[in-house]
Amino acid sequence: MPAPVILPRLSWGNPNAPRRALLVHGLGSTGALMWRYGTTLADAGWLATAVDLRGHGTAPRALDYTIAAYAADVAHTRADDGHPWDLAIGHSLGGAAATVASAADPDWTSRLILIDPGLFLSERDRDVVRAGQERSFADPSIEAVRAEHPTWHPHDIELKAHAAQQASRWAVEQTSLQNSPWDVRDAAARLSIPTHVIAADPQVFSIFHGALADEVLQNPVVTMSVVTGAGHSPHRDLPDDTMRHLLDALG
Repeated sequence: MPAPVILPRLSWGNPNAPRRALLVHGLGSTGALMWRYGTTLADAGWLATAVDLRGHGTAPRALDYTIAAYAADVAHTRADDGHPWDLAIGHSLGGAAATVASAADPDWTSRLILIDPGLFLSERDRDVVRAGQERSFADPSIEAVRAEHPTWHPHDIELKAHAAQQASRWAVEQTSLQNSPWDVRDAAARLSIPTHVIAADPQVFSIFHGALADEVLQNPVVTMSVVTGAGHSPHRDLPDDTMRHLLDALG
């Protein structure tokens, strides 16, 4: 793997909680935008820690924005006690990075939950994602985010606007350019720990559905559920439903 950078963190929950979770955000976001998972896990007795990925938020900038580089960063991110994570949750790009990290080191985390993960992007998906990022950078204001996502919680609206203001536009653009093809299906096939995918509704917009989902689900450790009516960020579109999927997956 490429040389890692050290990722900044923020946490929810009791520092002495017996179970530790890592939260990994998607492209153009920040660790703070994983707050729904953080608060839900904290209320369930976990310590949840989110990171800003390289080029995002307050994380170090770099030249390498391949998925392998993102994966190297999260693979070198360990719980404060130095032990493996009990759970890693990755959304979109974060799901791809977590998948690669776990496939390379099955001891990095005991369990994975992938939120509409970017394991493979078709050209259509890449165009949709690229257009969304361009809109975010063109007008990174709270008003613009609210206009596009009027049902989101005020926290998500404010944090998404702030994420666009903080992120390196070059880094986000390079993430698309340096990952062509965007394809970590081989890593998904090598996963050996319990993995659950919480997918978005393809009738709204999902990057994990159809033939891709069928292929990934051939790995017997992978299961899947769909948040009906939610788009690519289900924790922002339908947070209550998404948190029910999370807690059901954790048993």
